[in-house]
Amino acid sequence: MTNHSSKKELRLLPILFIVILMCVVGHFFMQAHFQNNNYVEYLLAALPFAMFLLVVVAFKMAAKSEKNEKPE
Repeated sequence: MTNHSSKKELRLLPILFIVILMCVVGHFFMQAHFQNNNYVEYLLAALPFAMFLLVVVAFKMAAKSEKNEKPE
């Protein structure tokens, strides 16, 4: 098992926190108070796609970091 730089792993934490925040905000907007607002409906429909995009970005960052770290 290889040791990874903690600095490179800490770069992924903001993406994690953004996804967690998006999940919490999405559940907040699912309340009955926001039920008749069209913008909220579009926002809730777009949230999974935005989360998926952030996860893809995180995977690419991790793969790039792993590639740069491998001795050749």
